[in-house]
Amino acid sequence: MIRNKVIAFLIFNFSFLIGIAQAPKSYTSSEILLQLKKLNVLGSVLYIAAHPDDENTRLLAYLANEKLYRTGYLSLTRGDGGQNLIGDEQGVDLGLIRTQELLSARRIDGAEQFFSRAFDFGYSKSPEEAMRFWGHDKVLSDVVWVIRKFRPDVIITRFPTTGEGGHGHHTASAILAGEAFDAAADPTKFPEQLKQGVTVWQAKRILWNTFNFGGTNTQSSDQFKLECGDYNPILGKSYGEIAAASRSQHKSQGFGVPAQRGSVIEYLKAIKGTSPVADLMDNVDVTWKRVNDARLTNAVNKVSEKFDVSHPEKSIPALVEIYKSVELLKDDYWKEQKLNAIKELIQNCSGLFIDATTTKQYAVQGDSLKINLVVNNRSGANILSADAHLNNDYVIFDQLKKNVNSTKDYTMYIGTNTKLTQPYWLAEPMDKGSFNISDQQQIGKGESDPFSVVFSMMIEGKEFKFSKPIRYKHTDPV
Repeated sequence: MIRNKVIAFLIFNFSFLIGIAQAPKSYTSSEILLQLKKLNVLGSVLYIAAHPDDENTRLLAYLANEKLYRTGYLSLTRGDGGQNLIGDEQGVDLGLIRTQELLSARRIDGAEQFFSRAFDFGYSKSPEEAMRFWGHDKVLSDVVWVIRKFRPDVIITRFPTTGEGGHGHHTASAILAGEAFDAAADPTKFPEQLKQGVTVWQAKRILWNTFNFGGTNTQSSDQFKLECGDYNPILGKSYGEIAAASRSQHKSQGFGVPAQRGSVIEYLKAIKGTSPVADLMDNVDVTWKRVNDARLTNAVNKVSEKFDVSHPEKSIPALVEIYKSVELLKDDYWKEQKLNAIKELIQNCSGLFIDATTTKQYAVQGDSLKINLVVNNRSGANILSADAHLNNDYVIFDQLKKNVNSTKDYTMYIGTNTKLTQPYWLAEPMDKGSFNISDQQQIGKGESDPFSVVFSMMIEGKEFKFSKPIRYKHTDPV
């Protein structure tokens, strides 16, 4: 049954990913150094608004790359009711496009992307109308779910609850965020979620990111301020430049903007919880002391100080030792976050190239699919014993040699009864104002989980596993 489920994903995914598949990204030494610095920060911020393009990309870029917090954007809708300047798609088809635009924006500004089940039915005059169409409790439960799963220390809304945002969806997003701030910490609210791997969560504060545009100025000198126009020398860009590239991904909205440089102050007004005075994370410990292991701070600092930009692979032995220490932590949330971050750092430092591709755009029932698997230890790091696990089979690679492609082909048969696939939020008939999603674990995700191959290998004597999605690979002659 599991076999059918994972194979089924192929039938949709290759055609869906053709327009959005990205070439595998290689990280520069400067980007790796920033990832190392982020390893020492244990804080998170969740930004909440109504639509794709509502988010403040400068603030997201600043929080993710300057403050080094785990940063997320929860868009209640996928923008299904917006305009489309690049095609004729409308409704759920436009929602698919704008979903991918948001995911593309997040790859640039460094934040993560989440959604609720709310459908963008077009302009709404009031928050009451919006929540009536969406189903108040349904969408509130989604916001609570994302908060309990993401566990933000600080929540930020783009819009106020008092209507200055204009659009009813905008105001509704702020109202729901405020309600979810309290409900996420209440075990009597949506208790069924607590059986799904989350616990109650109380954020320290919820703030409104005030604004001055469209003739409406909601900023004032007594609000908390953040300088978000800084220049990041590691990335070689200011946050205004990163924000412009991120916002320009909203192509269907015609939101291409020029790069901006110079000082920019963002204003934030406390809505619930304690007000920040000196720092956004006042009274929140964002160091390793949070998980009762302050020694890890020094361990990470030593790796950063000794980091060799010409030979980042030299950092791998120390990172493996830090990984072993993090495995012993009792805080499951931060243990998972940091283990994943260290594993990514090890891969990036080694220049390890892992890929799983197919030359077929579609996979259909009754057909077979040929998958090409590649592993290349480009830096010659101490990496041994690579294998790939897919469809209950193991594919063993030859001994890895420095900068030599080790390739294997795997052929998979797709049963005639295999279920067709599609974006998870479209799998069930939708209500007038919202999608229906039976699987709680899918709610909030940006897109469907792609069928993936798990590569396993020994690095510095310890086994690591890397999951890589299978992609349709082709060359555009232009």
